[in-house]
Amino acid sequence: MAMNLSEAGNSLLIYLGVTLVFGGAIFYRAKKKHVEKEMPFWCGLFMLFVLEILCFATLRSLLGLAVFSLACLLYCFYIPASAMLPVDQKAVLITGSDSGIGHELAKFLDRSGFVVFAGVLNERGPGAEELRRASSERLSVLQLDITDSQQIQEAFLEVKKKLKNAALWGIVNNAGILGFPADAELLPMSNYKRCMEVNFFGPVEVSKAFMPLLRKSKGRLINISSMAGGIPMPKFAAYGASKAALSMFSGVMRQELSKWGIKVAVVHPSAFRTSIQGTPEQWSKLEQNLLEKLTPDVKEDYGEDYILALKNILPHIPTTSRPDLSPVLLDVWHALLAVRPQGLYTPGKSAYKYLFIFHYFPLWFYDRYMSKLERDSYAPKALKATQTKNKNS
Repeated sequence: MAMNLSEAGNSLLIYLGVTLVFGGAIFYRAKKKHVEKEMPFWCGLFMLFVLEILCFATLRSLLGLAVFSLACLLYCFYIPASAMLPVDQKAVLITGSDSGIGHELAKFLDRSGFVVFAGVLNERGPGAEELRRASSERLSVLQLDITDSQQIQEAFLEVKKKLKNAALWGIVNNAGILGFPADAELLPMSNYKRCMEVNFFGPVEVSKAFMPLLRKSKGRLINISSMAGGIPMPKFAAYGASKAALSMFSGVMRQELSKWGIKVAVVHPSAFRTSIQGTPEQWSKLEQNLLEKLTPDVKEDYGEDYILALKNILPHIPTTSRPDLSPVLLDVWHALLAVRPQGLYTPGKSAYKYLFIFHYFPLWFYDRYMSKLERDSYAPKALKATQTKNKNS
């Protein structure tokens, strides 16, 4: 009897291990294929669970394990993909199309057959000229500084005029800035206000201005947030707070606009190589502004060496960022055309991993994990002095 109980315990552990492995694989495949996690998906998982119980209760052997594993494998590889709508020259407005994700997305959607309104910060800049040269006649470049209410209204009238009796299917709020990554205490209030102005208030005003057109089409509102908008990340207090506000706005809009037939999605990309970090010249100005606004006691505690070392983050950003933007482009494409789009997309290898750790692991574990990722060359002056004193005592 003891032997039987021991064997049953070992079998249970094996079944649990197999369940974890195949369960993880199924959810990974579902995420990659953008599976609609509706009743058919959950029914399939329930049937696998019932099969596992039957295999364990009746066979409790390698044969039962093989049957259950085969069923999981088949379900994993034959998960049905999402049902998609036809493009049919659907019209989409994209902000921040001068460079980076917005620029590549405008060209990608144009190639896919969409009618694209590409909002740019400078309609005579190189990004705008490249869009005109490389795209079809379906793409229109619009002067659109999302922090300028007049330009938003002018862009709305221009889009309405060009659409005539057609509908605007989608809005992609992509424009954003990173600001200067630094400890939250060091950042001047102008940095917080600028990030909120561009990353939050701008998308809100654009969404409100163009919403009457979106209600007519029962279309899509897509906001490009950030991994930093879903999890706390050191050195990104201003940027992360503004993106978190955008993510929360997206969630509320998803609930409120559902009664109009409008579907809302927010995208949390991980690190992709774009021009959002700015140039060394821009960073020098931000650094100088930071130094000028610091109070003497804060400057003394942190030390100028620590503050000046923050700009070393700039050359490090491209080396840890992915140059291939296709995961973001494909997620936006899916959000625009899927019959049942996801509410949250996390393109990039690390985006979902960090979100998972933050939500499901103890906070002390997450904080320690993130602290290991920091690459500071310097400790604040006051802390360094304390550490030296403790070593000598």
